[in-house]
Amino acid sequence: MIPVIMAGGSGTRLWPLSRTQYPKQFLPLNAEKTMLQETVARLKQVDIVDVICNEEHRFLAAEQMRQIGQNCSVLLEPVGRNTAPAIALAALKADAKRIDAKNTDADRSASEVRSLRLSEGAKDQDQSEILLVLAADHVIEDVAAFRDAVAIAEPLAAAGKMVTFGIVPTHAETGYGYIRSSKSEDLKQSHFTVQEFVEKPDVVTAEAYVDSGDYYWNSGMFMFRADRYLEELGKFRPDILEACQAAMAGTVADMDFVRVDETAFSACPDESIDYAVMEPLCAEGSLSAEGSDSQDSSDSVVVVPLDAGWSDVGSWSALWEIKDKDANNNVAVGDTILEDTTNSFVYAGDRLVTTLGVDDLVIVDTKDALLVARKDRVQDVKKIVNQIKAAERNEHFQHRVVYRPWGKYDSIDNGERYQAKRITVNPGAKLSLQKHHHRAEHWVVVSGTANVRRGDDTMLVSENESVYIPIGEIHSLENPGKIPLELIEVQSGSYLGEDDIVRLEDQYGRV
Repeated sequence: MIPVIMAGGSGTRLWPLSRTQYPKQFLPLNAEKTMLQETVARLKQVDIVDVICNEEHRFLAAEQMRQIGQNCSVLLEPVGRNTAPAIALAALKADAKRIDAKNTDADRSASEVRSLRLSEGAKDQDQSEILLVLAADHVIEDVAAFRDAVAIAEPLAAAGKMVTFGIVPTHAETGYGYIRSSKSEDLKQSHFTVQEFVEKPDVVTAEAYVDSGDYYWNSGMFMFRADRYLEELGKFRPDILEACQAAMAGTVADMDFVRVDETAFSACPDESIDYAVMEPLCAEGSLSAEGSDSQDSSDSVVVVPLDAGWSDVGSWSALWEIKDKDANNNVAVGDTILEDTTNSFVYAGDRLVTTLGVDDLVIVDTKDALLVARKDRVQDVKKIVNQIKAAERNEHFQHRVVYRPWGKYDSIDNGERYQAKRITVNPGAKLSLQKHHHRAEHWVVVSGTANVRRGDDTMLVSENESVYIPIGEIHSLENPGKIPLELIEVQSGSYLGEDDIVRLEDQYGRV
């Protein structure tokens, strides 16, 4: 079984903590680990996971997997095309191994194939890999119940079923889609045939769904064989399959990253797995069950119920609901003082946040933005983000602290013709060999030792020492030590944008 973790998306409803360049799946919102790391941690030990994300997040994903010691392959989407194409990329990648093995076997005699399989203890080469498709930004509190559901689903998927995990609803939620199951008299059975996937309902409809006992929340988690998914995708959306096949035909391996052909994938239609495969397959099954002689697809989509404290953490109020609260029903994170405050969520990033005489508020403070909202209005945070975009501001895009494959920097001050940053370079890491057309830089080492190249000269710069980089000078910066290198960078010039970087050499492939 190969876990396929969908780590795309921007998480705008959790702004200002979640940003385009650092979305919620890479944040430690509900535990010490990030949501991506928690997704991996709740699995039983696996050899490798496939993480699907965009180009901008590739180093975040790889570094977070490295931190928890998990081998991974990172599939890079050049553009977002929703879940059906993303899963198709992972399925094509997994199924390529089976096809390669069959092609290799075709060149051997039957006796050679049997001998080789017996000697290697190999499985049947016709058996496609099973994919467990998960979102990177979900909370599941009962890990044992989750693993039990996965164990139930695995033999079903191996037998060719298309399995989805339905969340046992706790209330009439209007923010989720639902799955209607076909429950038999034996309500203790482990799975049920799916009758249909339905859209987000209004309150009255949601209440009827929950009262009936036949409906589950649509979790967006699935399990199936790679070849079965590709078969059904080819049946219902051959245009998506063909575009993904063309994209995978032009893959390029880059360290732990797999880049697909950008032109081919950009031409792929934007569609979810629900619309592309699961819903039409259920509809086909219903028609088959009603009178057709064929019963092949009448029960091919099944739902495994999951009652495990699940949340998609789609808003600040959702996060407030799942976190531990104080005696006044508040959730407080960071350096806070709450006086006469009830039913609120208060997040203090880097400074003291105090409240007095408030109720039902969400307060989220970061280095460069502050959100204050009524808890029942947090679904509208997107409207704030849209205004920030329309004003061509930057607060929706990245934090003041920006992460890079070599470390991070914090833009601590800026003004006309100058900018100051605090730069942290990880041990053994190196910034690209580069130059700037419009700015000079002055580096002051605060701690650690820097190996600096300036033009043809190379020098070691230690604590309390500095070096000046003139406009247009080729330069690079490396941390040769065992501890993080900290320095203050002061930029000065007519233009200080991040796009004034001409990379000449880069060990992270960013030239």
